[in-house]
Amino acid sequence: MTSGAAPTVATGLRRDPMVPVPYRVVDRRRETADIVTLWLSPQGEALARHRPGQFTMLYQPGVGEIPISISGDPDDQGLLVQTIRAVGPISRALWSAPVGAVIGVRGPFGTHWDLERAYGGDVVVVGGGCGLAPLRPVILAVLAQRARYRRVLAVLGARDPGEFSFTEEIVGWAGRPDLDVVRTVDTPAEGWPGQVGLVTLPLEQVELDPEQTTAFLCGPEVMILGAAKLLTRRGVPAERIQVSMERNMKCGIGHCGHCQLGPLLVCRDGPVVSYAVAAELLAVREL
Repeated sequence: MTSGAAPTVATGLRRDPMVPVPYRVVDRRRETADIVTLWLSPQGEALARHRPGQFTMLYQPGVGEIPISISGDPDDQGLLVQTIRAVGPISRALWSAPVGAVIGVRGPFGTHWDLERAYGGDVVVVGGGCGLAPLRPVILAVLAQRARYRRVLAVLGARDPGEFSFTEEIVGWAGRPDLDVVRTVDTPAEGWPGQVGLVTLPLEQVELDPEQTTAFLCGPEVMILGAAKLLTRRGVPAERIQVSMERNMKCGIGHCGHCQLGPLLVCRDGPVVSYAVAAELLAVREL
């Protein structure tokens, strides 16, 4: 493994990884105007146990297949939870799937967030836009074992207040004495109680113990770069900053090459990699 992230979990995967298995939509929740969370139940043998940060390939019969990060609680493996933004024909078809619909699922694939690295130290979670979906399992896992960590800070950004997913959970997290939550938006609505501006603004202001901080970042690449650069300037080691990369994944198992990022195949060597690995690659324009 060249990424510096945790290895792929493949234990229990006894089937052809290229063959989708059927899952039924048993519940759905509209998060925003174009984001929905689906709860999926296996219609037969379930997929192998997933880890926070991994993804699946979701297949809508007759339309196509796309990679989607798993957004569910890592300690609750009964249902597969996937949060989908409708941005193209395949994601729109999956986004529209009603309760009772059956879709195909492959996975879980990829590397996962290395939460053990943060044991005994501070945790900083930075999510922008739909990037909160793969970070939600991090927050849930940390809260489930809260005594293992010191300070926990979540900095969450969106274009406007209506673009936040998991809004009820965020309110609940913000009400906890053992979790600091900062929300910031580009365009505030009337009465908006949070900050205005990029996620880098609160990261500049917050107190950090850099050598004891582990950061988890996901969102648009420009946000990841800005936040990671700021954290490294403030003394957080690049190898303690974990980022989730997004590339055009097609097979999920490193065979087709569509998701190549320099020497990495993101579906196999990612999506979670350390910033020590990602920094040089993200600095290359059009790579």
